[in-house]
Amino acid sequence: MDYGFTTAAYVVAAVLFILSLGGLSGQESAKRAVWYGIVGMALAVAATLVGPGAGLWPLSLVLLLLGGAAGWVVATRVQMTEMPQLVAAMHSLVGLAAVFIGFNTHVEVGRMAELIGFAANPLGDGRTLAELERLTRLAQEVTGFAAVIAHKTPVEISILRVETFLGVFIGAVTFTGSVVAYGKLAGRIDGKARKLPGGHMLNAAAALLSAVLLVVYVGNGSTIALLVMTLAALFVGWHLIMGIGGADMPVVVSMLNSYSGWAAAAIGFSLGNDLLIVVGALVGSSGAILSYIMCRAMNRSFISVILGGFGGSTGPAMEVTGEQVAIDAEGVAQALHDADSVILIPGYGMAVAQAQQSVSELVRRLRAQGKTVRFAIHPVAGRLPGHMNVLLAEAKVPYDIVMEMDEINDDFPDTDVAIVIGSNDIVNPAAQEDPNSPIAGMPVLECWKARLVIVSKRGQGTGYSGIENPLFYKENTRMFYGDAKKSLDELLTRIA
Repeated sequence: MDYGFTTAAYVVAAVLFILSLGGLSGQESAKRAVWYGIVGMALAVAATLVGPGAGLWPLSLVLLLLGGAAGWVVATRVQMTEMPQLVAAMHSLVGLAAVFIGFNTHVEVGRMAELIGFAANPLGDGRTLAELERLTRLAQEVTGFAAVIAHKTPVEISILRVETFLGVFIGAVTFTGSVVAYGKLAGRIDGKARKLPGGHMLNAAAALLSAVLLVVYVGNGSTIALLVMTLAALFVGWHLIMGIGGADMPVVVSMLNSYSGWAAAAIGFSLGNDLLIVVGALVGSSGAILSYIMCRAMNRSFISVILGGFGGSTGPAMEVTGEQVAIDAEGVAQALHDADSVILIPGYGMAVAQAQQSVSELVRRLRAQGKTVRFAIHPVAGRLPGHMNVLLAEAKVPYDIVMEMDEINDDFPDTDVAIVIGSNDIVNPAAQEDPNSPIAGMPVLECWKARLVIVSKRGQGTGYSGIENPLFYKENTRMFYGDAKKSLDELLTRIA
């Protein structure tokens, strides 16, 4: 196959990826968008396998089968509640791949060093006729990526080293950062912000060391410089995400998604792969934009989140007074019977309990009674951007009653009952009332302005982020304790 076919296939695949990203912006078009992405990726893989420099078909097919089988097993076994940590794990694989490809590029440049010098000055350095014939024959026999490197000029090799260095750096940061994010999301690492003594100075020192090593590496291609930089980048990724608290995890997942895209783009430059550059830029830019939007939704500084260190309080938190008043299923049923308007606020607790189907049935029955029922979705509800929207779509909740925070926040004062299902920070009035709260200034769903607030919660703990919520102690709040699914199923027996 020639370059023309591969280039054309890459262009079509790039268009499909763009359509996929665009379609994912709406629930109605999301399913079609996923298929665009699947077809685009299949076309890209096929074009790469049959394009210039292709080889080792048996090994390629074995790796495709193994990867496909692993992906199938993961897709069928992972629950929706585990999707955030799965995404983080996938980001770590992208970062690790970037590191491996970068080191492979480094090794190939070293292996082709003699041919690179020959290409730059074929008749120089007092070569004998026999040496010229040997190097010419060797240059003709080299294929694939090595052949591309062998024909580069010294200036192009310097540029390649910069691309390789950046790809390895971003990939290493993405790898360890994603591993830490996975651990926090899966509950295997403490969700609180943790930093070593020295905090940001350690990150700055590692970044400065990497910048110095970049100059060294571009100058002489030092393997030691590349290895030391990789270790520094691995530390930066680990320390950055360890310094971010659980309240910021949705932003972290989106940010790591952006990092993985930029790592892929940098490696695309190294490999001379146009599609990898395009796709990496798409993922990197869209992840960065989403991170910025989410930071605005949480009143966070985008730069500060990137540098890490959020999730801790700035002073003593406001004392919460009062007591939590419990309510049983009969009381909730009576409140809903008397209500004309209801707003439901889902959170990660709903995902953990897998209660979305029960919630959907509750909504169906209430709407059948002529009541106005809507959902209020905070931009960072759950532990993954759009997590709640996906769960509700899975439960076949009508799209037109799923409202974003800005669309519905002003309606709470006119609402009879607000039902909070497994949420904490996104309905926490401390964001407005306590300047020392870790989430101070964060826009929240003002559900406490409703006539009655019912909070479905497993127990009296502070939740994943460890932040106390004054909502639970307000006079118009009732605590509906227990597993969300079991509680809702019991409630459904009392609602016709």
